[in-house]
Amino acid sequence: MNPTREKTIVAMSGGVDSSVAAAMLAQAGYDVTGVFMCLGAAGAGAGQSGCCSPADAADARRVAGALGIEMFVLNLADAFEPIVADFAAEYARGRTPNPCVHCNSRVKFGRLLRRADDLGVRYVATGHYARIVQTPTGPALARAVNRAKDQSYALFAVAREALGRILLPLGDVADKQLVRDQARRLNLTVHDKPDSQEICFVEDDDYAALLAGHAKVHGEHR
Repeated sequence: MNPTREKTIVAMSGGVDSSVAAAMLAQAGYDVTGVFMCLGAAGAGAGQSGCCSPADAADARRVAGALGIEMFVLNLADAFEPIVADFAAEYARGRTPNPCVHCNSRVKFGRLLRRADDLGVRYVATGHYARIVQTPTGPALARAVNRAKDQSYALFAVAREALGRILLPLGDVADKQLVRDQARRLNLTVHDKPDSQEICFVEDDDYAALLAGHAKVHGEHR
């Protein structure tokens, strides 16, 4: 990372990883603006534990306030509905989909970069554990230093031409505890917030309810 005062927008989910990613970029000298990506009620519901929960939005705002950076909400419900539809369709075909791959390439980086263009911002950043490395043929995606937390597999579909505009500050952090320690030193209230392991739009990890709700909304009969 190069402290150039370049503008960057950071996807802030309200979790510890994205919060510390924003803090690291601000400390490195970037002009940081947070964005909370609201995916709407694309799933069976957007309750307290579903995607775009009010609690997560509140956590993201508190962190932005503590870091002294601005934050705005980006409504991506229209872009996210096809991700859920594809997820439901793949299950109906007896397959096991990975919606995070599509979400990262089409929504998190696709739409985020488009918004950055609208704002005249060069970089976008997230709290993913992966790295962007320079090669003779240009920037390339690489695994994180922390192999136990590596998420490069979920970013493989991100367009290569976009990689030069992506910042992944946690990719070089060797241990997740260091991330939590940093959040604690900064007095961020999310320092001990549990990691999210489930698919964000599957509320309470209830896949059956999600699929049934999606079929009902779209008039599908199995």
